[in-house]
Amino acid sequence: MASLTRNPSSNSVNKVESNLVQNPKPEARNPKQARMTKSGNIKIYDLEERTYEFAKRCRAFVKKLRKTIANLEDGRQLIKASGSVGANYIEANEALSKKDFVLRVKISRKEAKESRYWLRMLDTSNCEDAIQEQTELVVEATELMNIFGAILRKS
Repeated sequence: MASLTRNPSSNSVNKVESNLVQNPKPEARNPKQARMTKSGNIKIYDLEERTYEFAKRCRAFVKKLRKTIANLEDGRQLIKASGSVGANYIEANEALSKKDFVLRVKISRKEAKESRYWLRMLDTSNCEDAIQEQTELVVEATELMNIFGAILRKS
């Protein structure tokens, strides 16, 4: 909730925000969202959004690579696997039972592992920018695997 107060030194109205933060998205959120620190700031990562961004980054990475037969085939596999990570996590959040939830999270973890494999298979042709992006994506795939593993251990 927000309240309005008048600043005595001016005629402007200042908005004072309370501690409540409203979610602009109407869908229900998973209470198992990871709280992580980055550069000293605490940020809450929405795992659905994080997996979506991972898939988008993988697609952008594949577009930048040389168009060899191996890169085309491995890139297709990477695009499928990286998209499946998030899709199965969304399905897990809509699970009808705990058994269904666990199955979908296991599939998400498996697809993250597969994405990491295909990322490592791609030929970056000794391009420093591509190697850097490839390394960052491999780290992200590993972190997603670890997050899904932690969810499974706690389920």
